[in-house]
Amino acid sequence: MTFDHSADIRRLRATVADLLAFSTLPETWVGREPTAIAAELADLLVESLQMDFAFVRLCDPAGCQAVEVMRGDAWKAFPEWLEQRLAVLGHISRKDIVTSVNGEESCRGILIPIGVNGERGLIAAACDRADFPDQIDQLLLSAAANNAAIAFRNAHLINELRRIQEALLASERELRKARDELEIKVAERTAELQRSEAYLAEAQRLTRTGSWAVNVLTKDVFHSSEEHSRLYGFDPDRGSPSFEELHQRIHPEDRARIDEAFEAARRAVTDVDVHFRIVLPDGTIKRLHSVAHPVIDESSEAAEVVGTVMDVTEQWNARAELERAFEEIKDLKERLQRENIALREEVDQAFMFEEIVGHSMPLRSVLAGLAKVAPTDSTVLITGETGTGKELVARAIHRRSKRAGGAFVGVNCAAIPPELIASELFGHERGAFTGATQRRLGRFELAHHGTIFLDEVGELPLEMQIALLRVLQEREFERVGSSVPIRVDVRVIAATNRDLQAAVESGAFRSDLFYRLDVFPLAVPALRERADDIPVLVEYFINRFARKAGKVIRSINKKSLDRLCAYPWPGNIRELQNVIERSLIVCETEEFIVDENWLSARPAPSSPVALAGHLAGHERALIEEALRVSGGRVFGPDGAATKLGIPRSTLESKIRALRIDKRRFRLPPGAQKH
Repeated sequence: MTFDHSADIRRLRATVADLLAFSTLPETWVGREPTAIAAELADLLVESLQMDFAFVRLCDPAGCQAVEVMRGDAWKAFPEWLEQRLAVLGHISRKDIVTSVNGEESCRGILIPIGVNGERGLIAAACDRADFPDQIDQLLLSAAANNAAIAFRNAHLINELRRIQEALLASERELRKARDELEIKVAERTAELQRSEAYLAEAQRLTRTGSWAVNVLTKDVFHSSEEHSRLYGFDPDRGSPSFEELHQRIHPEDRARIDEAFEAARRAVTDVDVHFRIVLPDGTIKRLHSVAHPVIDESSEAAEVVGTVMDVTEQWNARAELERAFEEIKDLKERLQRENIALREEVDQAFMFEEIVGHSMPLRSVLAGLAKVAPTDSTVLITGETGTGKELVARAIHRRSKRAGGAFVGVNCAAIPPELIASELFGHERGAFTGATQRRLGRFELAHHGTIFLDEVGELPLEMQIALLRVLQEREFERVGSSVPIRVDVRVIAATNRDLQAAVESGAFRSDLFYRLDVFPLAVPALRERADDIPVLVEYFINRFARKAGKVIRSINKKSLDRLCAYPWPGNIRELQNVIERSLIVCETEEFIVDENWLSARPAPSSPVALAGHLAGHERALIEEALRVSGGRVFGPDGAATKLGIPRSTLESKIRALRIDKRRFRLPPGAQKH
């Protein structure tokens, strides 16, 4: 009978291979977690050893939570049996072979402890072979259990070693960090100390501060720093100067005061803080500041004083220079403030008109004259009723002149109280009168290299007319409170709504000033004299105010436009502007309409003859009676304008329109008004 040992040989070889594989497990499990080790071991039991069921439990004897992994589900009852078996055996300390599981003879199992007494867990396996577990199975399972114990122990030791190493490394890092920080702090403190010493030495050199110590009783100098010797003009290399040498360098006018200060400090034991002068051999005078403290030694009856001295000559001179510069800056600041005010006033005054609008023949005549006179430096006299745009014409002349880059300074002569006109036009010095707390620049000085616009020039008092005449003739003036003449380069543009020729005849306006101003006259026509421009002006003002109000106007009511064209406009363009703005405020449609009641209060006559027929007789009688009572004077407290309760410019306009001769109402010399 022949025996086939090939199967046994193959199994033996497989067993050897499995043992070799199990022997390498500890190395492959180094550093791995217990869960991964248990799972890989259970997989090897099922796959390599061909177990039908495998269970691996790994636990740490230190009391950590156990790890359990189960593979294979051919026998559902095996897990329950395993729990029952463990409950019976308690602590597994040896192999336990089971020939049946819950009475099933076809299933055999084995329990193998991991560790000496199973303290590291157990391996449980089951298989349906009749000879399971034979010696080879037990050998392989024991090898697996031993290697698992070794691997788990090694893993535990490695983890513990790693923890210790990490703790050591952390401690080493902390120690290294603490050492580095300590070294940095030591280096920083050392560098800081070195810098402080260097800074102190440099500061002493830069501030030119010297230190000294003397005995004020024995007149001994027992310390004089190099800088102290230099300040007094001595060579430091030859040693400390004597008390007498130092004392001789003090300015003769300051010696007694210095001696008294040091003697008082010695007696009262108080600090010394003095400023004084020294005179160097070459005649140079320095100003020094010395601070000292007396040290009294009663046993030896000595009075030592130690202190420092600093050269403050530059600071003293700089302070004096700063005081002078401060006064100059104050003057410049005042000028800038005045120029700023003038510029703001110039911007504020621009609200009246933005452009000269119109194409009528009277307006063309004015523009033609404007174009001719603008490039010159000639004085211009603009006449016209209130609201006709005289200032607009003046600004147009300035913009088209060679002075356009300079300031345009406007002055309303009628709006300034008579007692302040001189200060407003020519400025004043500080203290020139009560309330003059600082210097003020006048309008003429602000308009230097530019244009000055004298509006309502006919309202100037006679004494100011003389001052203005001098400026026009000599181009110089004095500020109020000063006798220093100031020359200015300005162009003069004047404007009035009065009849200056009549004012000259009545003695209210100087004839020489009139002829100085009337070099190039421009008469701005009233709006009723340029009725052709009314539709254009209406459209211009509608567009202007509609943009500001955020409204859209697409058409103009024809009846409203006819009423606007027929209205005489005694307030001229300013009145038209106000009516347009008022109408736009209340307008609620895209058609522009003017309330006829706004114009019906003063209905437009069909012709000047009709207006004269309605108003001339009554107005003439009232005006002539007022002129008779006032003796022919129009303005002033007793003037006709005051008695009638109307502006004098309005009265002058009516007198011209009604052709009333004011001269026939003048009183003869010596006569009294009734």
